[in-house]
Amino acid sequence: EGQLVESGGGLVQAGGSLTLSCAASGFTFDDYAVGWFRQAPGKEREGVSCISSNDRSTYYADSVKGRFTISRDKGQNTVYLQMSSLKPEDTAIYYCAVDAMAPYYNCSADGSQYDYWGQGTQVTVSS
Repeated sequence: EGQLVESGGGLVQAGGSLTLSCAASGFTFDDYAVGWFRQAPGKEREGVSCISSNDRSTYYADSVKGRFTISRDKGQNTVYLQMSSLKPEDTAIYYCAVDAMAPYYNCSADGSQYDYWGQGTQVTVSS
């Protein structure tokens, strides 16, 4: 059975950087769009970034544009989210997810489109 495992979260000071990893086991990422989402306490889940299966299309929420970068390493079967210039408002549990039905040229920021989810990794940014 396929599984997604996030890692790389932690505690960092404002202005710092973290790189989150989403590793797939039991299936290959290559054919799927992958998204990163986050949920802070008391807030709704937010689509942070996504990458299409052909890696040519990406999306970033306005709140992270210019600070976060999504990428995929097909050899490692892993998707990354590089986060820099972190702010306290970036504090949340971050989840990666796979959209098995997305067209190869697109990805969605709508979490309801995603079929498989990881367990999440906590990111805490101190001021």
